[in-house]
Amino acid sequence: MKRITRPDADEYFLKIASVVAERSTCRRHHVGAVAVRDKHILATGYNGAPAGAKDCLEIGCLRDELGIPSGTRHEICRGIHAEQNVIIQASLHGVSLEGSTIYCTHTPCVLCAKMLVNAKIKRFVTFGSYNDRTFADLFQEAGIEIDIKKRPPARITFLD
Repeated sequence: MKRITRPDADEYFLKIASVVAERSTCRRHHVGAVAVRDKHILATGYNGAPAGAKDCLEIGCLRDELGIPSGTRHEICRGIHAEQNVIIQASLHGVSLEGSTIYCTHTPCVLCAKMLVNAKIKRFVTFGSYNDRTFADLFQEAGIEIDIKKRPPARITFLD
């Protein structure tokens, strides 16, 4: 008899965040975020230009053109981060993120971390690392649990 394994909840939602990241229009990082409470998806977000605006895939990356390193000078980027978009999507649909878990393909920048603290999330789960580590102290101070997991397998298992 063939042994069937299924991913635990964290791996499951991290895989979903990875699929959400495929919608990114950023040339540097594809980031996806999924807000979850009680094992139910509340909202998703990925990084990219504001709705209706030209994105980096269409017109190029201004940060690359100017040689700006990742994690700095956020004001020059036309993109909205995945964590920001998950908050925006939840608010557009009248969904509170209070007490939720955010599954994201990268750790947050400090700007996103501040927003997530104010959204009153309780947990942040990721497998990837952004080059801004200042979020960790802020999350600790706010009592937000941080879980860094292994990157989930990209393979989707189907029964034959």
